[in-house]
Amino acid sequence: MSSAAVLGPTLDFLTELAGDGRALEFAIGTGRVGVPLRERGVPVMGIELSEHMAKVLRRKIDEDALPVVVGDMATTVVPGEFTLVYLVYNTIGNLLTQDEQVECFRNAARHLRPGGRFVIEVGVPSLRLLPPGQVAVPFDVSERHLGFDTFDLVEQTLVSHHVTREDGGGYRRDSSRHRYAWPAELDLMARIAGLELEHRVADWDGAPFTQDSAKHISVWRKPT
Repeated sequence: MSSAAVLGPTLDFLTELAGDGRALEFAIGTGRVGVPLRERGVPVMGIELSEHMAKVLRRKIDEDALPVVVGDMATTVVPGEFTLVYLVYNTIGNLLTQDEQVECFRNAARHLRPGGRFVIEVGVPSLRLLPPGQVAVPFDVSERHLGFDTFDLVEQTLVSHHVTREDGGGYRRDSSRHRYAWPAELDLMARIAGLELEHRVADWDGAPFTQDSAKHISVWRKPT
């Protein structure tokens, strides 16, 4: 995820939208995107729930160069206005209720100046791949890793399961819970927050979004 092939198009996309303004990254993590975006000359600020991740980021870049506030991206407010607020790599799903996700959109709108954009990168729920009567969909089957999602269609949540083979021959199992949302539901959340869909593509390179796209990059704009 930190390779030039992955990061390059991401940074190009975000740099163009930021223009000569400031960017705010929700769930900035260890700075995989925020640090190189700052190195491109875009003033970046971050919000991050995990103090541990924020400390890892701080080893990469000084506080003066990239300030980070520890807090919840749905409610934490930082000073100033931004031309760009962005949230990458499925992280909107870390908010496990619809209400929390709506508040995330509202918080993005709160920080945007008129004409500013909110960008989300998130996968399209893979429910089309579910055979009748089954609840699991594999997303990676390789020599060192088995990954699959199990879905709760009533609660609109999924659990991502990872079984990873370690160098010593043993296996490590991890899992994480997420709330999935269709693009149309995210558009409605944006409307509730006073944002308008500007465009949607299938990846950072700008490929057209179709019914077969596995993910989408969506851009909503705050009216002037």
